[in-house]
Amino acid sequence: MCSYRPCTRRATVAAAACSALLAIDMPSAGADPATDALGFVDSAARCAAPDTAVAFGSTANSRVAICKTTSGQYGYRGVRISDGAKLVASASPSADGGFVAQHDGITYTVTSSALVVSDGNQVIRREPMVSFHGPAHTPAAGAQTPAATPQPPSPTTLTPTAPLPPPLPAEVGGRGN
Repeated sequence: MCSYRPCTRRATVAAAACSALLAIDMPSAGADPATDALGFVDSAARCAAPDTAVAFGSTANSRVAICKTTSGQYGYRGVRISDGAKLVASASPSADGGFVAQHDGITYTVTSSALVVSDGNQVIRREPMVSFHGPAHTPAAGAQTPAATPQPPSPTTLTPTAPLPPPLPAEVGGRGN
């Protein structure tokens, strides 16, 4: 004979059903693809050996990697998760311990706490990091201190000479699929 009442059983079944629905609709906290020392595996947000990844991370909408060449130059490699759109640009370390890249007049600032996309002094989008590997003591991007002013990237660029291939399997999907 069962020791619980029928209404308790109904509540338990209802809670289980709600939990299952939430699990289906909510993005998974572990949705990032595999990573290694070069960044995200099977992703454009990854450094190519012999370059090294000095930082890489993901937000709810993006994946980014900051790469350092053997000659000491930095590069930004970013991917928008929703459609696999990629950006490869030169980058430079900023005074606050983060990294800054510019492309077509837009500035991309990467810190351990956020990816900030801005046009001049106007923030277009601020995406908090949900996962980050690299220097851990960078203040929030866009902080109003003189040290947090983004520095322009070095004149040497890491722009590829050939167009990037279509999105890799790990870069397609995200929300909405």
